[in-house]
Amino acid sequence: MTGSTPESDADHLDNDALAELQDVMEDEFELLIRTFVTDSRERIHTLRQALADADADALAKAAHSFKGSSINIGAPKLGALCLALERAGKAGELSGAADRIDGIDAEFAIVVAELETLMAR
Repeated sequence: MTGSTPESDADHLDNDALAELQDVMEDEFELLIRTFVTDSRERIHTLRQALADADADALAKAAHSFKGSSINIGAPKLGALCLALERAGKAGELSGAADRIDGIDAEFAIVVAELETLMAR
């Protein structure tokens, strides 16, 4: 990619997966992306609520769900962050969960910005 910075969109989005999704979804691609963004905001809220409730099982389940949708949409780094939180939740390790959720939220913001750039092309 010409003019890429050390942390380019290739670090956050799987362009091959997105291109394949775009081919398959055609006119529905933008709706798919918008649905992912909306659902993901709700998932982040659910993660924070599960942590506030000290519910490790709910945290693991929400992280698992978010992981799957992130990977499916072509956001592997976001998916990996969700996997780490899922594993922590399954282990009942909530002590670092707030920082992990903040990391997920930050990566999600980057993914959203890059998806919006992609759709504007």
